[in-house]
Amino acid sequence: MLRMHVFLIGMSGGGKTSLGRKAASILNLRFVDTDQLVSNMMGMSVNDIYETFGEDFFRNAETGVLMEVVSQEPCLVSTGGGLPTMKENVLIMQNHGVIIHIDRPLDQILSDIKTDRRPTLKDGSREDVILEYNKHIGFYHACADYTLDNSYGFVLGASRLAEMIEQVASG
Repeated sequence: MLRMHVFLIGMSGGGKTSLGRKAASILNLRFVDTDQLVSNMMGMSVNDIYETFGEDFFRNAETGVLMEVVSQEPCLVSTGGGLPTMKENVLIMQNHGVIIHIDRPLDQILSDIKTDRRPTLKDGSREDVILEYNKHIGFYHACADYTLDNSYGFVLGASRLAEMIEQVASG
């Protein structure tokens, strides 16, 4: 049982959702993904929301979902890659829990990211991934309470994340 929410932030393709699901399973915690919650709320894929309503609309929906999540029992929360770029989202996370940056090297992200599934990547190119990384990395470093190095693979990353959550946010 968590005393506070644990928010996972980081680049798309960094491992927030996959490591978060696994760590939640290991620790028997509730897990939510803000992108999935926005998608469910709208009845559309994240890409379709971006295409139809634009990024500003999506960011506002993300903030609404985040406010709803923090009003519930503490859980493990995977956030969208751009969520920490909005000051109000950072304040919500800081006031309701701890923030863990899932940090994965850019070359590893580039080796397996599915650019067609990333709405903020206009052309779906490697250059867009690099630009997004450079645009967001400062936000991640600025607001993270802790950083998890996710450069050693899924199994070790999930194990280390579970250990970190137990140390920083559990009773």
